[in-house]
Amino acid sequence: MTDVTRFTHGSRIPGWDDSVDPNKAPAGIPDLATTPVPAELREEIQAEMAKYPVFRSALIPALHAAQRVHGWCSPEAIEQVAAVMGITPGEVAAVATFYDMFETKPVGTQTIYVCTNISCSLRGGPKILEAMRAAADGDADFNIRAFECLGACDMAPMASVNGEFVGPLAESDCAQIVADLKGGGEVLAAKQLRVRPCADEAGRVDGGQTTTSEVTQ
Repeated sequence: MTDVTRFTHGSRIPGWDDSVDPNKAPAGIPDLATTPVPAELREEIQAEMAKYPVFRSALIPALHAAQRVHGWCSPEAIEQVAAVMGITPGEVAAVATFYDMFETKPVGTQTIYVCTNISCSLRGGPKILEAMRAAADGDADFNIRAFECLGACDMAPMASVNGEFVGPLAESDCAQIVADLKGGGEVLAAKQLRVRPCADEAGRVDGGQTTTSEVTQ
């Protein structure tokens, strides 16, 4: 069984209780006029901010937008988000390092999150993770890792493949998923969440064609 790394002291991020330096000057807010921000990213963040009475509520979608542009929440991406939103990089980084779906180091462009929480683990999630890594065979373009819970227990064991939920998975599906991604094709079309039967078919959004990327975001 694959060993899924977890914090030994609980769910808190290591260093959460480190003492602060009261003599250190507070971080400043980057000047938007002098901080280079891609125009499209700036417009998307500002559009998200306009949706909320409290603009800080847009920080998570702003980070998702920055991650799409940069591939990860790099120091540059965090600086740009802070500049557009008018907050400190520290506040942005605190959110980016708290949520598991934000990458704080460079990763491959193909993202596969394999659920290893209790429902999926009981149905072979760790073996799916192991098979997925074996199928990718160390390809640096693949970002494959365990995920605590993706909220789709009814299709366990499952995974999020570039935001598309697929399951229930068999170990034999993993090689096909990797091949589909390398070939640029649709991933396990018959096992996607969007095509699963719904109790109220008339109530399906867009006839069942809505992607599940929002769930992992």
